[in-house]
Amino acid sequence: MASQPNPAEEISFLADVPLEIEVELDRKVMTLEDILKLGVGSVIRMTRSAGENIDILIGGTLVGSGEIVIIEETVGVRMTDFNNEA
Repeated sequence: MASQPNPAEEISFLADVPLEIEVELDRKVMTLEDILKLGVGSVIRMTRSAGENIDILIGGTLVGSGEIVIIEETVGVRMTDFNNEA
């Protein structure tokens, strides 16, 4: 009896199609005066921090959630859940 291919095998021919992944860490409202004061090296403080959960979207569709992580000096996202209904 032949085994059923898994979903990843069924769409493997699409593996090289580029998709835009969106991860929004935070949003901030600033006055035009404050924006004009920004320069190279300026830091905009945000309210989110490492360990917090965020949404992950592909092509504008919510596909899962992740956790903000700091690896050395780089901010990243660790996938924590996939939305199976996407």
